[in-house]
Amino acid sequence: MSQKSKAIRIDRQGGPEELKLVEVEVGEPGAGEIRVRHHAVGLNFIDVYQRNGLYPFPMPLQLGMEAAGVVEAVGEGVTHLAVGDRVAYASQPPGAYCERRVMPARCVCRLPDAISFETGAAMMLKGLTAQYLLKKTLPAEGLQPGDFVLFHAAAGGVGLIACQWAKALGLQLIGTAGSDAKCELALAHGAAHCINYSREDFAERVKQITGGKGVKVVYDSVGKDTFEGSLNSLRPFGLLASFGNGSGPVPPVNIGQLGAKGSLYITRPTLFTHIATRESTQAMADDLFAVVQSGAVKIPVEQRYRLEDVQQAHRDLEARKTTGCTVLTLD
Repeated sequence: MSQKSKAIRIDRQGGPEELKLVEVEVGEPGAGEIRVRHHAVGLNFIDVYQRNGLYPFPMPLQLGMEAAGVVEAVGEGVTHLAVGDRVAYASQPPGAYCERRVMPARCVCRLPDAISFETGAAMMLKGLTAQYLLKKTLPAEGLQPGDFVLFHAAAGGVGLIACQWAKALGLQLIGTAGSDAKCELALAHGAAHCINYSREDFAERVKQITGGKGVKVVYDSVGKDTFEGSLNSLRPFGLLASFGNGSGPVPPVNIGQLGAKGSLYITRPTLFTHIATRESTQAMADDLFAVVQSGAVKIPVEQRYRLEDVQQAHRDLEARKTTGCTVLTLD
């Protein structure tokens, strides 16, 4: 039995004006699939990259990488979920910008009753990203309490989660942001220091904060504009984890400069490698749910838009007008 669903689709890549509200038919789940009715959908920069063509996809494309809702139907072979379960996910393929969808069950996790749908939708992609960065994307010498790390875009969705989680782990997170107000926000969420990179050379300031040593690891989702400064912020054997392209793709790298700057490491991780299996997804989600339920990490849902207003949501995200997490509401 098919169901009707509102959805947001693009027929070609381009600006926010390409985001169209359409009605689609949603059928029954096949083997390994579920049908989920969404209560809230998360908004992320990866959605912008898919819309504007930085990450190419076949057209037409239904956007959206994370959401929370209730399971309506379960396909053959799915044992970890049942009809009526509250769930949340960050998952390939895209398609979360809708009322309901059929999707692979592998990356869908039961949402604890203590966590709201809005929080669940806002935290899965960003929270699991913070989890794999701080827990799995580690420098050669590891991270110990007291160590300095540099985190760009510290007032963004991933950044504000990382500020809190790093503090809970005993790390001294040095954040960067583009305004004094955003720096204050990062500090309020647990950053030990925050640098306004519109006014200061962040690499010089990092060296001052660390007594000239630099940091063990830089977590960089900004890309082109911060890449060189990120390398210059590292101590010998330090790691640059480039996990996003907010200012554009990183230019080609002269690998020789890694030796000249202190035998540095660079990695380009993605969440989807880390959540490729049911087991790894569940383990990471359990870690995230636990730290949120403990109160050590609060998920800041700062902006809400109706699904129909997704064009404005994308404009605000690209204009750096948002802080923390943003959700599209369906209730």
